[in-house]
Amino acid sequence: MSSTELPETRTAAAPATSHARAVRVAEGEELRSVALPGLTLTVRARPGDTPGLAPALYVHGLGGSSQNWSALMPLLSDLVDGEAVDLPGFGDSPPPDDGNYSVTGHARAVIRLLDAAGRGPVHLIGNSLGGAVSTRVAAVRPDLVRTLTLVSPALPELRAQRTAWPTALLALPGVAPLFSRLTRDWTPEQRVRGVLSLCYGDPGRVTDEGLLHAVEEMERRLELPYFWDAMARSSRGIVDAYTLGGQHGLWRQAERVLAPTLLVYGGRDQLVSYRMARKAAAAFRGSRLLTLPDAGHVAMMEYPETVAQAVRELIEDTEHAAPAAETKRDTDDSCGS
Repeated sequence: MSSTELPETRTAAAPATSHARAVRVAEGEELRSVALPGLTLTVRARPGDTPGLAPALYVHGLGGSSQNWSALMPLLSDLVDGEAVDLPGFGDSPPPDDGNYSVTGHARAVIRLLDAAGRGPVHLIGNSLGGAVSTRVAAVRPDLVRTLTLVSPALPELRAQRTAWPTALLALPGVAPLFSRLTRDWTPEQRVRGVLSLCYGDPGRVTDEGLLHAVEEMERRLELPYFWDAMARSSRGIVDAYTLGGQHGLWRQAERVLAPTLLVYGGRDQLVSYRMARKAAAAFRGSRLLTLPDAGHVAMMEYPETVAQAVRELIEDTEHAAPAAETKRDTDDSCGS
């Protein structure tokens, strides 16, 4: 078995895509579509301020998109050449041809993107579902990952918080269509405010402009015929990954990660328990931990400056350590000759 051949869960073919309104592109960002075998991915680029900067790839969480990184990417554009991917079925990426929304399926999509672009190794940064995906990528393809940053990664918990139960319930057959019918009278703004109250430590930190953009994006997503299917299947993928044991279990794979790792946890996170921070710090060897007591599930959106500084320190320390290690090897070689 090659490193990219991970166990997968086959599902029925995904529904056909439709022509929805255009997604928002912030100033300084570029959007492009990348056609790969079996899937097409939309990539949001924030080019580095100068040519030749190390590449970075940002991976969003369940129900999110590459726009979740628009606050963080410009804060690091002097350090990295950033790209954020819309996972299959999310953002502006259509569903995968095989309908596979498992963590493994999403990880395979990221690996294919990096292999096709030849951008690796990258500074890989993931949130929630994207954190689980990034963990798997770093474990099975260490050659593609220079550093790893995980913001509230969706790693298995024995006792999930009650506020996270609706996400798990969404994975059950028939629940997504039922929820869609029960909430059909909800306005996009009501839906957005519900998401903000769940994902933010303090929803009041969202500006009026930010709320407007979020509502516009929600309106766009609700027009997609595969919206609820992608949500339900990806939720099921997370639940399945939580129960997967052996060498493909996420905690076992966390122990195999070789890349220098930064872990970010929010004290008010209602989806990933704050108490998991210590377990994660022990699992990822030599990792560094940033805890933000007032942050929720999306610290990179609530406290982008703080998260950016921690990522910057990780990258700069790693880059500085590499030449030193190379110099030491050269010295050892010369002494042994």
